[in-house]
Amino acid sequence: MCQIYSGTNPELYQSISRSIRINGVVTSVRLEQRFWQILDEIAAGEGFSTPQFLGKLHDEVVSQRGDIPNFASLLRVVCTVYLENQATNTLAAQTTKPANRLAG
Repeated sequence: MCQIYSGTNPELYQSISRSIRINGVVTSVRLEQRFWQILDEIAAGEGFSTPQFLGKLHDEVVSQRGDIPNFASLLRVVCTVYLENQATNTLAAQTTKPANRLAG
């Protein structure tokens, strides 16, 4: 079982920094490549570029909760929530499909 995880492609956990603009200020966010891939997918699905999506997400969280002590951690959790929702939606779609039955 560990081979499933220990065999992970090292490129996926390579840290990558990207510059983004939040509230008019350019900042850098450092995440593993796999998280950037997921964020790119989420952003595209929402109709935004990744920097636009991150800026909007930041603004919404600050509006709801105030300061964000660790934005990179928030982004990692957002990715896991996205993947959980995808898995739940896939499972729900599979369980609502009508069963194919052969006429006898």
